[in-house]
Amino acid sequence: MTHDHDQVLRPTPAQITAALTPPSGRSGGDLVVETLAGLGATTVFGLPGQHALGMFDALRRSPLRYVGLRVENNACFAADAYGRITGEAAPLLLSTGPGALTSLAALQEAAAASAPVLAISSQIPTAGLGGGRRGYLHELPDQAASFRGVVKSVHTVRAQSQIPSAIAAAWRSALTAPHGPVWVEIPQDVLLAPAALPVVTAPDVTPEDLVPRPELTAVAAHLLSHAARPAIIAGGGVIRADASGKLKALAERLDAPVVTTFGGKGAFPWQHPLSMRSWLEDRHTTDFLQEADVLLVVGSGLGELSSNYHTFKPRGRVIQIEADLGKLESNHPALGIHGDARLALQALLETVQERTDPSAPERVRELLAKVTARIAAQELALEQEVLASVRRALPADSPSFWDMTILAYWAWSAFDPRGANTMHSAQGAGGLGYGFPAALGAAVADPARPVLAVSGDGGALYSIAELATARQYDLPVTWLIVDDGGYGILREYMTDAYGQATGTDLTRPDYVALAESFGVPGVRTTPQALESDLAEALASPGPSVVVLPAVLRMFAPTHLTG
Repeated sequence: MTHDHDQVLRPTPAQITAALTPPSGRSGGDLVVETLAGLGATTVFGLPGQHALGMFDALRRSPLRYVGLRVENNACFAADAYGRITGEAAPLLLSTGPGALTSLAALQEAAAASAPVLAISSQIPTAGLGGGRRGYLHELPDQAASFRGVVKSVHTVRAQSQIPSAIAAAWRSALTAPHGPVWVEIPQDVLLAPAALPVVTAPDVTPEDLVPRPELTAVAAHLLSHAARPAIIAGGGVIRADASGKLKALAERLDAPVVTTFGGKGAFPWQHPLSMRSWLEDRHTTDFLQEADVLLVVGSGLGELSSNYHTFKPRGRVIQIEADLGKLESNHPALGIHGDARLALQALLETVQERTDPSAPERVRELLAKVTARIAAQELALEQEVLASVRRALPADSPSFWDMTILAYWAWSAFDPRGANTMHSAQGAGGLGYGFPAALGAAVADPARPVLAVSGDGGALYSIAELATARQYDLPVTWLIVDDGGYGILREYMTDAYGQATGTDLTRPDYVALAESFGVPGVRTTPQALESDLAEALASPGPSVVVLPAVLRMFAPTHLTG
């Protein structure tokens, strides 16, 4: 019996000829880059190292664009952002041992944020695999073990014939919901050995659809259709699934107010009458959500930040749609629906009954008025004006990338992203140094738009070397550095908790002079001149740095009643 797919897989005469006469001068590294190109990759990030030179040499014979950063962690942040912006798996080429391990913190962020990064690392020669101690440079007893608890899947290659299938399996894993980083490691001798195998052609690696169970979406639709006070929490899963349009349609059909998590910024229009925006660190918002009789949570595990530091105690029925099985009902009992946000929202749209609640927009207005009044009572005019200046200066369609700094903490709650998939921060894992290298990756993905990076002076020192990358590739990234003389948020936390801070003050460089030493224009600004200086920098071609000396404060914690 002949099946249709048998016909598809039968090689043509031209393919047979090409397979029998592969070009000379190829190595295992060529099989890597050929597989990536066949999968549809166009750009790879990374940093070379001794064991990985076979891959980097093969790039010369490849159509792939290589973007090299100065630190492996930053290269991974750049790949993370590229994956978030494009929705594609972003290849990251690394070397063995120290080079590989240096990427771990960024891989943790990619895992927490469900960003599809395809990390491909070299390994010590095959003879040293298996946990021995042969004394190879960069040798680890079990390199893969260092990554197994961080990434979605680990793939170890031992022969050239395994390379295409291992990379294809990793690619599928990275792009199957929930998206995430994956790890492939290939020994040095396998990468360097001459390759007699045919040139790799396009493998079929369509990601698997994570389809929700229809009996569960039917129950969810019934609950939502007959709810008296439904509400929706939209998380980063809505962004990754490109489902913001379906979320809006469902909210409008149900007249259900929507709040987005910090990872879900932009999943719902900020100015919509049903938008509670992103004020999750606010007791008024927490109370509003607790009072919902049916709460739909889409693409969020309701972790620490999304649950107002686990003070959120829902009183009604919770429906949780989540692609990450480990996050399903991990914090609250729910009607747990394991599925891709886009497919689950589509199923609900097809089955819910329209309900009308004229009071919903008014209740949302009352909530936002309470939030505004609470902030206004805390004498935080400087912080609000700085954030407003950034918003006015940044073009509406430009993406922004925020490091772990006080202005970013404000932005989580108070910044209007003006679109889905435009605002990104390191709030998934919470490491420093994300903003600038991630913005570089976004600029590589779409150089037609200026990109904004926001860091504090402490976080800026993690990624200062990437000014060289920005200049080398002439990337349109404007880096706003808010210089408060140290780790400002930690200084505030320690002062509040212990009466004084330890280890939070920093000696730092003249950032303007330092930027200019890389050939990157820099300007020192003030809160009053920030909007015009930032707008001018964003409108100028290539990279730029804007330094704002300012000590900002956080709004008062609101996870306690009162």
